[in-house]
This record gives sequence, structure tokens and C-alpha cells, in this order.
Amino acid sequence: MFRPLLTILGLSLGLAAHAAQDDVKINGCTLAPGANCAGMDLRNADLSNMDLRRINFNGADLSGADLRHANLDLASLEEANLSRANLTRASLQQARLRMANLYKARLVGINAWGMVAPAVRAEKADFRGANLQFARLSGGKLLRANFEAADLEMAWFNRADMTRTNMSDANLQEAKFGETNMQKAVMTGARRHYATFVGTYMEGCRDCPHGWEKNIYSKAN
Repeated sequence: MFRPLLTILGLSLGLAAHAAQDDVKINGCTLAPGANCAGMDLRNADLSNMDLRRINFNGADLSGADLRHANLDLASLEEANLSRANLTRASLQQARLRMANLYKARLVGINAWGMVAPAVRAEKADFRGANLQFARLSGGKLLRANFEAADLEMAWFNRADMTRTNMSDANLQEAKFGETNMQKAVMTGARRHYATFVGTYMEGCRDCPHGWEKNIYSKAN
């Protein structure tokens, strides 16, 4: 009666061993949950659909990499180069991207709940339909970034540069934009309930809150 159980156990162990042998290794970096790939050269690498939870990509070069549908929850990507990378539908919940380079990166539909990315550089990045609830992007460079229909509820953008940023149809409920530069940004159709704009600069901003220029903290004074 124990033979079927032993067979199942043996099969499970075999599958586990096979999975371990199938771990992808690029330039000395084993791409697996919790791995240390800090500073590695992974330019244009295909990392799509991979389980990369808690991985250390600090300072790594991931420019042009394919990270579509990858699981990067709790990953550390501080000062990593993700310029022109494709992270469509990736999961970055509570990932750390302090001072990361996301120039022209594609982040459509990402789940980045609680992502911590102060001083991130994301000029012309595509965040359409992204979930950025409770994310922290204070001090970020977000010029011409596209947040169309993104969920930015309770996200922090204090002192960020959001010049010409598109936030049309986005959810900005309770988001923080203290002393943020939103010159010529677009908020058409955005939900702004309880969002705060203390000292926010909005010259030429389309469908932004009125009366910003009267704020004593405004850059206009």
C-alpha cells in the first residue's frame, strides 16, 4: 500500500531536482528567488515569466531586458538600469527601486502595490493601467511619463518632476503631490478625490485643480 505513496514522493523529488537544474544562469547570475545578482550585466536578457521574488538586482544593467509577467515582488533594484526594458504585466509589489533608471521603460499593467522608488528616473516611461497604490515615487524624474488609467491611490509624488506627465483617467484618490512640478501635465478625466496639491506648480496643466497659483508655497511666488 506504500508503493503508490513512494512513487509519488519519488516523482515529486525528481521534479524538484529537474526544476533546480533548469534554473537559468546568465553571466554568473542564477536567476531564482532570493538570488544575488547585484551589478550583473543582463542587458537585453529574456527574463519573462520568471519567479524573481526577493532577488537582488541592485546596480544591475537590465536595459532592454524582457521582464514581461515576471514576479519581482520584494525584489531590490536600487540604482538598476531598466531603461527601455519591457515589464508589461510584471509584479513589483513592495519592490525597492531607489534611484533606478526607467527611461522609456514599458510598465503597462504592472502590479506595483507599495513599491518604494524615491528619486527614480522614469522619463517617458509607460505606466498605463498600472497599479501603483501606496507606491513611493517622491523626488522622481517623471517627465513625459504616461500614467493613463493607472491606479495611483495613496501614492506619493512629493517634489517629483512631472512636467508634461499624462494622468488622464487615472485614479489619484488621496495621492500626494506636495511641491511637485506638474507644468503642462494632463489630468483629463482623472479622479482627484482627497488628493493633495500643496505647493504644486501647475502652469499650463490641463484639467488640473484651480487656484494653485494662490498657494503661498507655489513656485510661482
